[in-house]
Amino acid sequence: MFFALLQFAAIVALAAYLRHWRADLRRRNVQSWDSLLARLQPDWSARETCRTFLSHEGLNATPEEKWERMNGARGLWAMHQNARVMLEMADYAARNSDSVDPALLSALRSDAMLIRFLVLRALAQYAVSQVNESICVNAFRAVSTYTEMAARTAQLLTIDPAAMLPAPLSAM
Repeated sequence: MFFALLQFAAIVALAAYLRHWRADLRRRNVQSWDSLLARLQPDWSARETCRTFLSHEGLNATPEEKWERMNGARGLWAMHQNARVMLEMADYAARNSDSVDPALLSALRSDAMLIRFLVLRALAQYAVSQVNESICVNAFRAVSTYTEMAARTAQLLTIDPAAMLPAPLSAM
């Protein structure tokens, strides 16, 4: 009896997850370019953080100072969220434009996944220990990859907006 109840609960949970996943996929497919741009969090700058790390002052800083300069877990989480939005921007560009370089889209997707992995890794390390050099190394790798990804995303923004419209709308 207990095993049957456990199986039923697992099936219901799986069905709920698949329904949520499908609804999320639908939501992403109907988003506009402007709504994607609006979802980027502008209050966190990877460029400034990267400059700080690369400066002489940043090299001599303690792990705690480095962690503070990148706004700690809040800064990493902003980077994680922005990487997701930039990944959705790459998907949008792939769906709605033939003029976007496939290598650029591939690089954006790869960077987004790497950033998300590195941020989650740094946050997991931070959750179980104090700030140390290992956490800062993972965070810096995420920051530098994020800076490169932001530059690639800027290339997407230079594409003619009419080219980003779905085919029926661009004909209007």
